[in-house]
Amino acid sequence: MAEICGNLWEWNLTKVVVVDVTDDYRFMLAPMPGEFYPVIKEVWLPRHNLTEALQGEDLVKGYLYDWHETPAEDRGSWYVGVVSEELTHKDAIFRYVRNING
Repeated sequence: MAEICGNLWEWNLTKVVVVDVTDDYRFMLAPMPGEFYPVIKEVWLPRHNLTEALQGEDLVKGYLYDWHETPAEDRGSWYVGVVSEELTHKDAIFRYVRNING
């Protein structure tokens, strides 16, 4: 009879750290490594098709997906940068008003 050694969840799930990168856009800053941003949330997600899932997933209400950073090691954490939805609306309104006023 076959025997399972170890924990399968370690191979099927990965830790995803969601970080707020809004200030990069608000203050026009250069991007930093994922570890340097404020952490909003940490979740465990299935590894299968994770890249595609992150882009379509609503990880944190009020934030929009911006980028993700894969781990250097196989069992490391993924970092996902998100931007405040409020900032994107303000920016869109600002561009609209500027276009109207010339």
